[in-house]
Amino acid sequence: MPLRLTPTLRAALAEADRPLAGMWVCTGSPLVAEICAGAGLDWVLIDMEHAPNGLESVLAQLQAVAAYPVTPVVRVPSDDAVVIKQVLDLGAQNLLVPMVSSAAQAQAVVEAVRYPPRGHRGVGSALGRSARWNRVDGYLADADDHVSLFVQVETAEGVDAAGAIATVDGVDGVFVGPSDLAASLGLLGQQTHPDVTAAVLRAFAAVKDAGVPVGVNAFDPDAAQAYIDAGADFILLGADVAMLARGSEALAARWSQAAGEDRAGY
Repeated sequence: MPLRLTPTLRAALAEADRPLAGMWVCTGSPLVAEICAGAGLDWVLIDMEHAPNGLESVLAQLQAVAAYPVTPVVRVPSDDAVVIKQVLDLGAQNLLVPMVSSAAQAQAVVEAVRYPPRGHRGVGSALGRSARWNRVDGYLADADDHVSLFVQVETAEGVDAAGAIATVDGVDGVFVGPSDLAASLGLLGQQTHPDVTAAVLRAFAAVKDAGVPVGVNAFDPDAAQAYIDAGADFILLGADVAMLARGSEALAARWSQAAGEDRAGY
């Protein structure tokens, strides 16, 4: 029986008349991913770079969120072509690749995502969830339609190259990461520093000039609104682990004596 895959984030952005709101899913838990998927957000980012996620846990989370009207994106840990191939084969349709700082690097990532002759993705559709074990008619011929690729600009060099990165054929959007960008600028931990904000906006302008969607991470509501006003097409506004940490701290601050005690040694 032929099956159809869900639309990509590229397609969702093309149809959207407002910025698409999303959140990080970092616990590695399919249950938490499912809770987040049902919240009403437009997209969720399953993180393999800074979260305890491997192929099996990513697969379980993709399966858990599939029942909900939300677009899952997987951030791979690096631009490694083997990892990209494996994540695609397990059924991820939307990838975010971190630490892309040049057009040449972006081109290499594009080639890792595409089958020959346009790239060098290994062919394993009969064995993988990506083509639903060859139940998706024409998957190999139409694979580019089923996958969207986003690259993350998060260094000073990446900001300088943002326009060139955005013009690489096969890059469907650029996501700016203020945290690592701040570190790259010598402002570690100062994501809302004026110099960091200015760099983010320079990247925005370059990507926008290339006619490509641009996104950003912004947990601070004022910063998020400012980036939306500046033209962000998609944005991450929180994370499951951060929300759990701050929520549990709020409970402790109100109800637990232990919140005021010295916890040295814990």
